[in-house]
Amino acid sequence: MRAKPRTQSPAMAGALAAALLLAALPAAAQTFPAADIRLICGYPAGSGADIIVRYYAEKLRPLAGRTVLVDNKTGAMGNIATEYVARAKPDGTTVYLNGSGVLAASMYLFKKPPVDVGRELQVVAAVNRLATMLAVRADAPWQSLAELTAYLKQKGDKASYAAANPVSQAVGEIYKQATGVTAVQVNYKTGFDTANDVKSGAVDYAVLDPVYALAQQREGRLRVLAIASGERMEGFPDLPTFAEQGVPLNMTGWWAAFVPAATPRPIIDKLNSWFNQVQALPETKTFHNTYGSDPWTMTPEQGQARFLQDIKDWADYARIAKIEPQG
Repeated sequence: MRAKPRTQSPAMAGALAAALLLAALPAAAQTFPAADIRLICGYPAGSGADIIVRYYAEKLRPLAGRTVLVDNKTGAMGNIATEYVARAKPDGTTVYLNGSGVLAASMYLFKKPPVDVGRELQVVAAVNRLATMLAVRADAPWQSLAELTAYLKQKGDKASYAAANPVSQAVGEIYKQATGVTAVQVNYKTGFDTANDVKSGAVDYAVLDPVYALAQQREGRLRVLAIASGERMEGFPDLPTFAEQGVPLNMTGWWAAFVPAATPRPIIDKLNSWFNQVQALPETKTFHNTYGSDPWTMTPEQGQARFLQDIKDWADYARIAKIEPQG
């Protein structure tokens, strides 16, 4: 009689599989992090984005057991930072914090983008979700979006508004198309550059990032009338959305941590775990709410899928915003 083959118990099989997996992992993944970690920021020191990146650098240090540095690489509309990360060694020590919408828009700002962000970057973890805001000067007579819209229709093409980035441009154009407003868009380099013109009435309103808009509202310079998320934000529940005021607009933004696409999965999982631990801290919620956003978590798979969808969506947003790709 032929002897029955020996079978492994589930525990033995699991142990063997784990051992084989461990043996197959690159040495870098087993020893991560083997060097200091650099968080790349594509914006200047002291900016709202820089504040976010430095917060995470501080919170990640005890988890990594290594120095976590912030490296500001500005210029070329963010392409310097993006290309630096995409070309970095995929060992988890170069991590890019930026907005998904900003990176998605970069595919349509240039005729030949230097980086195919959907192929060359991988989402590690979500950082926050946020909403672009429409604001008027603090002493403006309009108390709602409907009142502002009525005024702008009367003023016609003599009305104007400020926008300081592709997301603001797209939100501004969608609002105009939905309401029939014909205000002229005036583009600025940064939200900070819009301050004097909005306050003086040189432009009737501004479409701004939430960090700057809320800071100006707290200081009594601006008043936010609408936010571009699909639902109200936890951090500022009193601010109404465009949608609930009759303008069908949902462009909820979100920030994420990205690494080069070839980064080994065990390193991605480790980084995801660290970021999620930071997200769970009570002070993280307070921090994000102060700067116009809510903390958010996603798996790498969920984040990458949403990022790729954002890139597809921006084909329409770029058309609506009348963005002409540069050479």
